[in-house]
Amino acid sequence: MFELPTFADLNLWLTAPATVLALGACLLLLVDVLMIPRDRKQVTAWLALGLIVVSFVVNLLNFNETGTAFLGSFTADGFTSIANLIILATGFISILMSIDYIKRAQIERGEFYALILFSLSGMMFMASANDLVTIFVSLELLSIPLYVLAAFRVPEVRSEESGMKYFILGAFASAFFVYGAALVFGATGTTSLPGIFAAVDGILASGGSAVFLLLLGAGMILVGLGFKVAVVPFHMWTPDVYEGAPTPVTAFMSVGAKIGGFAALLRIVVVALPTLALSADQPAAWQQAFWIVAALTLIVGNVVAIAQTNIKRMLAYSSIAHAGYIMMAVAAAGTSGVANAAAQAALLYLMAYMFTNLGAFAVALAIEKDDGTGTNIEDFVGLAKSRPALALMMAVFMLSLTGIPLTGGFIGKWFVFKATLDANLIPLAVIGVLTSVVSAFYYVRVIVNMYLRDGDGDPATGATPYVHWAVYASFAGTLIMGILPMLATNLTDAVVLASTVVGR
Repeated sequence: MFELPTFADLNLWLTAPATVLALGACLLLLVDVLMIPRDRKQVTAWLALGLIVVSFVVNLLNFNETGTAFLGSFTADGFTSIANLIILATGFISILMSIDYIKRAQIERGEFYALILFSLSGMMFMASANDLVTIFVSLELLSIPLYVLAAFRVPEVRSEESGMKYFILGAFASAFFVYGAALVFGATGTTSLPGIFAAVDGILASGGSAVFLLLLGAGMILVGLGFKVAVVPFHMWTPDVYEGAPTPVTAFMSVGAKIGGFAALLRIVVVALPTLALSADQPAAWQQAFWIVAALTLIVGNVVAIAQTNIKRMLAYSSIAHAGYIMMAVAAAGTSGVANAAAQAALLYLMAYMFTNLGAFAVALAIEKDDGTGTNIEDFVGLAKSRPALALMMAVFMLSLTGIPLTGGFIGKWFVFKATLDANLIPLAVIGVLTSVVSAFYYVRVIVNMYLRDGDGDPATGATPYVHWAVYASFAGTLIMGILPMLATNLTDAVVLASTVVGR
């Protein structure tokens, strides 16, 4: 007879940061409809920010607590806690960017903020998932609100096209993930990540069709998550979706989807499949595939970004390139003894990327016109004359994305390259360095437009107080990580994602 789990079995306290946000989003929808007038939707934004703060405090209260919840499908550890911090900061800054924007664009509706909260909770559950089914459900909770948000600026055709493309390709990618999970279940008899890990050695020893099912399933899971994090060759949706979506939504998805996707991918390969090697003295079998994907992503993202004239499309290809740098850390995790350092490097990179990329989008939002125009790189000409503070902060964001010292981007790249070299993936590290040099061309071009070309400069009418707060928060985070990196590394040093049994 089926026995209902007790509260002790569910261990709900460990899940509190994510469940508080998800339940709060449900309550926010009701409050917005029943209590907040149509012309006071700013109150809904403040309530959403308050819920993020509550979730942040709860996350601090159970920081680095370890254990499982929901009958083993949810795990809490240092990796979960730090990923939650990055995710919540992403949501907070994104909402600050959105408050005045959706009013100027005449799309001010309270469900906008609830959708962001639902997507945030999906990201948090992905970062802590301990089961393939949990990852899939979390992936959909992350994605479905983003489909709606991408098309939120109706009846603008570009926004509608953005949402439709994202939805169709997102559903296609989810099908790949589900099919891959089904094949892995067929090979191992379980969807639990620790259970898969326990079954892999026996499957490899016995040989037969189960090995083929396991390899094929792992590959299809990579395809599904590869779409979410926008790595080559699963990146083609990114420029069109990023350009057509409302700018705060573009900023939010460019960072948030990567955090959730890479967190889940790291858990799958490090926790479930670290011993999936074709011979005992070889790295994990998936490392070579990740190596190739990372290299292609770095090359395509950085080279194609050079040709872009729109800041949102340029940052879209930049986002693809940065997914390649994070994928370098994931590939490094396939070498014995490097997995924990690789996971720490990925978290540091995601933290730096979060501050830097959100800041760059916030400055772009400041000069964007009410009708969605004004996002060309040419629109930055003379910005140092009309808005010197914004120009200075944008210059720092561009330098950080390049990886210049004393910025957060440099710290992120330093640890990613270190993990890659520790894994003896020297050619991949060389490609990473060379493509960083290439990226300097299109990032510095923005600085040249602001400082070295004649022009009166854009008045930056979108630089409202809320947008300024978003820019200041991002600017502070970028500089603090660059000048005082120990504040971030002290957090990540305690992350232990790999099993000590295999020493990865």
